[in-house]
Amino acid sequence: MSAAKQYILDTNVLLHDPDCLTQFEEHDIVVPITVLEELDSIKDRKKNVAQEARIAIRAIDRILSAAESPEEITSGVPINLPTADPDRKLGKLSIFPDHELAVHKGFLPDQSNNDNHIINTALHLQSINRDRQVILVTKDINMRLKALGAGLKRVEDYRTDQLISDLDLLTAGYKKVEGNFWDKVEEVKTEQRDGHTYHRVPLSVFPEAFLNEYLYDDEEFAARICAIDEEEITLLDIGQPFLMDQECWGISPLDMPQAFAMDALSDPSIDLCILNGAAGSGKTLIALACCLEMVIEQGRYNKVLVTRSTPPVAEDIGFLPGTEEEKMTPWLAAIQDNLEAMHEHDEQPQSSIKYTIEKANIQFKSLNFIRGRSIQDALVIVDESQNLTPSQLKTILTRCGKGTKMICLGNLAQIDSNYLTPLTSGLTYIVERFKDYDGAATIHLESVVRSPLAEYAEQNL
Repeated sequence: MSAAKQYILDTNVLLHDPDCLTQFEEHDIVVPITVLEELDSIKDRKKNVAQEARIAIRAIDRILSAAESPEEITSGVPINLPTADPDRKLGKLSIFPDHELAVHKGFLPDQSNNDNHIINTALHLQSINRDRQVILVTKDINMRLKALGAGLKRVEDYRTDQLISDLDLLTAGYKKVEGNFWDKVEEVKTEQRDGHTYHRVPLSVFPEAFLNEYLYDDEEFAARICAIDEEEITLLDIGQPFLMDQECWGISPLDMPQAFAMDALSDPSIDLCILNGAAGSGKTLIALACCLEMVIEQGRYNKVLVTRSTPPVAEDIGFLPGTEEEKMTPWLAAIQDNLEAMHEHDEQPQSSIKYTIEKANIQFKSLNFIRGRSIQDALVIVDESQNLTPSQLKTILTRCGKGTKMICLGNLAQIDSNYLTPLTSGLTYIVERFKDYDGAATIHLESVVRSPLAEYAEQNL
């Protein structure tokens, strides 16, 4: 059997990762014409994935532009895209005219179904290339089942950007030490610097530690890892009493994870805060309270931009009346709910909320209009980020300009996308990718504080 495999890509793979053409090593890639047609129909829509479609089309065009004849496009053109390793060998890319396939035994008959066109391409290539592995790659679970049922031997999910094999391996952003922390440490160097206390302990005490991870024990010790070298870990001593005494816009933490979240959100040295956790764990409330404190009370930022991925059934916000912000309001009702909760005891709650929105310059923006911008001196809250692909979150995070802090909120148990799982979600991806970045912190909020009903539903449904 030939060493080079043949991968047939579904449209959703190219949308999930527009740079995927360089991820199949020396193996060949086949893109059916049906996939090109789907990309063409998506690229001009006002959807979150339109940008990904355009990037994928440009990448395909860049490769195929080297072809000297139509026959070479069908047989395969060497993939000449740049990679991190210049010596890395890549395979060939070809376009397959799947519309010319005649339906025969073993093929799926419904020719109006695009998925069937793509599956039939894989079945045809499998029948004529018996000396090599033919593999259909798609993120659509039902399409994988259909392909297997139709007789395709190899069908795979696209997992190149899957950084962990089990969600239990995803870091919580903090670690509890049973008993007294100092009983576990035999050697420590302590110093005072800029009004803070720092401890340097051997790396062997916490060999799997990463930057901005929090440590705490059963007593009053709490610290954040602020530096790691080959031999030592440097801890910024914070203390549990100080963390639990924090208050932002009238909101105080109810447990240590919430306290860690507020500390990370309020720290000017941290540019990216990732809060993930169950529904009702306080992600949005804590993030919004800290944002109001930093904009209105401290004047460290000029505005708060709030955005989120709109549900797949209504990604196009154009049918809603009004301006962009008015159209986004139904999808960002969680922000309004939390503002109401923070001002529910005011004499005139609605007036207080209106004042707060104007004073903090809170703006509701669609992800479709975040692209291409350079956001300066702002706090950006990306809600429901579990529904975004790694590529989409990369696009958002690269909008971060001077003096801007990004806050990503999400719940991996509530993914609405048809093609994402907790392991392939962009939220999981950035948690792992930013573990070694000194300007990022991630916190998993565990307790559900919304209500006993919400907690029971989260645990039992």
